[in-house]
Amino acid sequence: MSRSQLAPGVEVVAVPGDGLAVRTADGEFLRVRTGEADHGALLARLSGAATGEPTAELDRLVRAFEDASYLSEGPRRTDWPAERRDVRLVGDPVLTEPLAAYLRAEGAAPRSTEPDAAVDGRPAAVVWCVDGPVPEGLWDVADRLPERGIAWLRCHREGWQAYVEPLAAAAGDVTSAHVRARRLAATPAHRELAAYWSGPRTSGAAIHLSAPAAGLLAAILADDLTRWATDAPDTGGLPARRRLRRVDLRTLTVTEHPVLPVPDIAPMPERVG
Repeated sequence: MSRSQLAPGVEVVAVPGDGLAVRTADGEFLRVRTGEADHGALLARLSGAATGEPTAELDRLVRAFEDASYLSEGPRRTDWPAERRDVRLVGDPVLTEPLAAYLRAEGAAPRSTEPDAAVDGRPAAVVWCVDGPVPEGLWDVADRLPERGIAWLRCHREGWQAYVEPLAAAAGDVTSAHVRARRLAATPAHRELAAYWSGPRTSGAAIHLSAPAAGLLAAILADDLTRWATDAPDTGGLPARRRLRRVDLRTLTVTEHPVLPVPDIAPMPERVG
């Protein structure tokens, strides 16, 4: 692939009577000041189909596209490393089954297991999916996995909202306990939320995850795990390990929220005298 070819998601459009504009991967339109350069030659260069001799003006414009990160860097797909292929899936099949299919397609070797056997043989990662609220203490032991060098990823559902928590891969990353603490601190209804988590709860008709909703959650989890396994760079406005995603299961709308680890409480100083 030519280094002067546009990156995936970036496009250039000829605006009638108004020159050229670039549509960025984020969907924004920006005006292109082409100077004396031939529009046709520039478009051919950016499409990777140029056959003529480059000119200084065309080279200047291509360098501007490169500086703005609008040019392709060539194929970036990286095979899933063998040492990270062993992924254990724990939880509800409505989520783990589509997740397993996505992970196999990417090159991983996922296996469904019970919580007590999730770390047998020391897997590279553990993913736990709960089709409901997370009972108090369920994930306490799993929160220690990153300290043992095992990546830890999870999601759960609360009514029509689902939460995909950030992947934790090293000591100091965001755990489920950190997410719970941050969510309680961020809402004025912290007593109600804590009571909801601990139960009991009275519910109406059961919620059944639709195939598209389960597929969306599985796709988000698979993408996060694939990016970690292949060391792909972060995308979007928030670092992947500091990003909590909330999914509205009625509209399949995803919103991102920053989340940070919660520091340990400092011990009280001893009183003297």
